[in-house]
Amino acid sequence: MDGAAEPRQNKRVTITDVARHAGVSTAAVSKVLNNAYGVSPAMHEKVQAAITALNYRPHAAARGMRGRTYTIGVLLDNVRNAFFADILDGIRDELRSSDYTVLIGAAGFDAQDQARTIRSMVDRQMDGLILIAPSTPRPEVLTTAAATPTVVIGHDDAADSHDSVVDADDIGAGLVVDHLVSLGHRDIALVSAPGGKTGQWKRTPEIVLASGYMEAMQRHGLAGHTQVHHAAYSDDGGFKAGMTLLTAERPPTAIMTGADVAALGIYRAAHELGLRIPDDLSLVGYNNTALAALAPVQLTSVDQAGHTMGSTAARLLIERVEGRRDRAIRTTMTPRLVVRKSTAAPGGR
Repeated sequence: MDGAAEPRQNKRVTITDVARHAGVSTAAVSKVLNNAYGVSPAMHEKVQAAITALNYRPHAAARGMRGRTYTIGVLLDNVRNAFFADILDGIRDELRSSDYTVLIGAAGFDAQDQARTIRSMVDRQMDGLILIAPSTPRPEVLTTAAATPTVVIGHDDAADSHDSVVDADDIGAGLVVDHLVSLGHRDIALVSAPGGKTGQWKRTPEIVLASGYMEAMQRHGLAGHTQVHHAAYSDDGGFKAGMTLLTAERPPTAIMTGADVAALGIYRAAHELGLRIPDDLSLVGYNNTALAALAPVQLTSVDQAGHTMGSTAARLLIERVEGRRDRAIRTTMTPRLVVRKSTAAPGGR
């Protein structure tokens, strides 16, 4: 047997090994790892070269003891909503060149399950949290944000303890109603998630969207034609909503939804009932995800810049993590309507 075999590398590389390889002190390595002020470019380059050569990975628990774990927790209710993928892409792209790692908690729709996931993220010493339209009670979110840097996406409820990134959903709903009315529709229904004033949140996306819809219908003299149907933002939720609305005694000639994924469920229900889109039913989604542009759907949808929402939330969070605590920032996206082939004049069904 050849005795010159490569030795097994079982020993974990430590900060001491990096310091010895770079010819510097462990304190200098620590400063580079923590992006401390005053590290010269030459020192940074020397330590980074040693880290690369030794394939050194800082131990997460040890970094936490020093005050930073370089992990960001993102809470969402499910991974099937394509809009969340756009937000996550924005978060990832914003943090790509940083030392931060994103960990996702898909906690489901239940408020207590979400609260449990948030507490788990805090227990694991994540440096900050991005909460996407949380159903967790607002007082618990505020308590968490007071101790852990937090950005809330979706809810219009402002607070001093966390930053907010929201979409002007009332304006988005108005754009849809204006478009459908201009085509000649009067019986326009809204399918929205059942996000009422729960958990002391007063301005959830669903509430703002429904308010914008009602105001726009009233503005066009169609207050008596309003119809809001609550359903989960999922393909199955949209399908059930579509079957209910489209088999009613007076079915709508147009349906707008609060999410593209629900619109696709309605699309499926219409197909099963033998209805054609847009000949028999005009259909509008929300979020303008990649699904909306797929053939043969070609879904008219409201674009609320999911990628920009994610990148903005990540930027604001890192500012909070790295020291900005003197004020809360609220950023609002301006929606735009992307018209495709799923809307047309009423077909006289």
